[in-house]
Amino acid sequence: MRVLVIEDEQLLADAIAEGLRRSAIAVDVVYDGDAALARLGVNEYDVAVLDRDLPIVHGDDVCRAIVESGADTRVLMLTAAAEIVDRVAGLSLGADDYLPKPFAFAELEARVRALARRARPAAPPVLDRAGIRLDPARREVVR
Repeated sequence: MRVLVIEDEQLLADAIAEGLRRSAIAVDVVYDGDAALARLGVNEYDVAVLDRDLPIVHGDDVCRAIVESGADTRVLMLTAAAEIVDRVAGLSLGADDYLPKPFAFAELEARVRALARRARPAAPPVLDRAGIRLDPARREVVR
């Protein structure tokens, strides 16, 4: 699993990254929306942990860009904007989940893992590559 933490509070971002790394999760960290868009354009991530209030490019615009790109990246908004109207707005932008600050790290990790499970569609039961078809359910290989 690969996660991008996008948070302008460096101490918080680094603490989140360290906690996720201790749980054997690969994590990259950026501190502004522009750097986030650059990373997302180069690397594939299962989950983006995204603060809404970012410098340079706002978190809402980063969320829109992820959704419009068609990437399999799931977005978990992690923000101080905790009112119902804020949560609805964030989810309406295309975020997959919304966790207000302050938060319990165990809950953040559980939500990241849950989103990562849905990041990639399940592989088809029949594999078909380079003229070879493998059907494990029937125990057949056809060329």
